[in-house]
Amino acid sequence: MKMKYSFTVIILLLVATLVSGCMAVREETYSQSADIVTTEYYDDSSAGNMVSTEADYGGASTVSVDRKTITTVDMTIKVDDAAAVMDEVSKIAVASGGYVASSSVYDSYYDSSTRKEGYITVRIPESEYTSFLGNVEALGEVTSKSVSAQDVTEEYIDVTARLDNLERQETRLQEILNMTVTVEDVLSVEKELERVRGEIESLTGRLNYLEDRIEFSTINIRVTEPTPITRSWGIRDAISESVNGFISMVNALIVLVGYLLPLVIVVAVLGGTFVVLRKRIRR
Repeated sequence: MKMKYSFTVIILLLVATLVSGCMAVREETYSQSADIVTTEYYDDSSAGNMVSTEADYGGASTVSVDRKTITTVDMTIKVDDAAAVMDEVSKIAVASGGYVASSSVYDSYYDSSTRKEGYITVRIPESEYTSFLGNVEALGEVTSKSVSAQDVTEEYIDVTARLDNLERQETRLQEILNMTVTVEDVLSVEKELERVRGEIESLTGRLNYLEDRIEFSTINIRVTEPTPITRSWGIRDAISESVNGFISMVNALIVLVGYLLPLVIVVAVLGGTFVVLRKRIRR
């Protein structure tokens, strides 16, 4: 009886593995078919707009693929008051349905003068991306701006397909577990079930990360103030040069005294000796 149930469990496991492999091949084929769909654009002069056509190769379906992209923007704007603009950017982000990921304001030193600078990173819903940038650019002068879009469509489709496949496999293993009666069979099925659940958790975390990055654009904004212009008409430089010259002269005098002091002592000793000898000779 024990051998009969063990043989049944083995057969069920083999069937589950075979079905999973077939589903994976089917999903991979779908993914490859989606990759070879191309889109071309041409200018329809009579219609006055751009018309898209989709080409089909290798018998693939002409259904368009919903592209998944991660958008990142880096920009620098020059403003009169960096701290006030940072607060305004935060308010605009919240009003757009986004949030502030990080922000900082600090003092920058340039030639004995200071100015405020700030750096803020916000996450904005993809639907509000364009309007948010327009509102931020109106706050000051945009000195630099770069936009990058990372296409993660292939990875998104692959993770989704693998996750669906593992969830079906988990259901089948759960059904097999309910049919087992021996301890060895239970441990074997539970071990495989634990592995499948671990992969499901890993893929779910990756899918959640991709969806968050796709739905919310990341915008990095550097806020700077104009460099202060100082006008001293040369007075400050003249005073600085005079002080430096005086210090140099004092240093030179100290060095000169250090050289001359031993000579003065020798001359004084010799002069005193000469006077004494002269007096004795006169006597």
